[in-house]
Amino acid sequence: MPVWLFSVLVIGALTSIGVVTRLNLHAELDALYVLFAVFFSTNLLISYWEICLFHQRDYIEERGAYWRERLESSGKSPVIEFLLAKVSLARPFSPTLWADAWAVYSVVDGSYVDRRTFGFNCDIANGYFTPLPTLVLYATFTVPFLPAVVAGIVAAMLFWQWVYVSTVYVVSFFVAKRHRHIRRGQVFSHIVVPDSPWVLIPLLGIYVAVRLIIDGDYAVLGLT
Repeated sequence: MPVWLFSVLVIGALTSIGVVTRLNLHAELDALYVLFAVFFSTNLLISYWEICLFHQRDYIEERGAYWRERLESSGKSPVIEFLLAKVSLARPFSPTLWADAWAVYSVVDGSYVDRRTFGFNCDIANGYFTPLPTLVLYATFTVPFLPAVVAGIVAAMLFWQWVYVSTVYVVSFFVAKRHRHIRRGQVFSHIVVPDSPWVLIPLLGIYVAVRLIIDGDYAVLGLT
């Protein structure tokens, strides 16, 4: 199956685990909960890609050159070609396959073939350090096992770092003048659109974190 479909199915499966569990326990869903379930599931998948970024960095540099040459010779979008590439069901989580996502992205932002840049290193940090707190929050938002105040403190720290790091990445992209090497439409579709959820949803998450701390319960997530 193509990369885009496999990714959607993985995120859908991870989201379904929480949604089904919550429905079985509480017989109702909350819109905020579903939003965070999808967001947490997406971060878990992307964290795996980011781990591949670290371990396959030499390969990514080679593939980045390949994709730039292919774009110049064929004019075809590397992003579209990657999304339509086939995932081997024998090795669905092949590190080289998912590392290729960064090689493709490096055509737009050369940070991902330069180990000295903020973009390269902040994504590696996200891949290694956010999965555990993501799982903890996903679990306690589904089946509250942590005191709401504790969950709120963890959420505030995790969501704030997403807001901060994502914002700094976008700012660094423009400060480094990388936007001058691509079309305005690509800036919007490849930078603004993908990074906006990592600022806007965590901002909402900070609100939820504050409510968890102040209220001392999970009512903000539809649990009483």
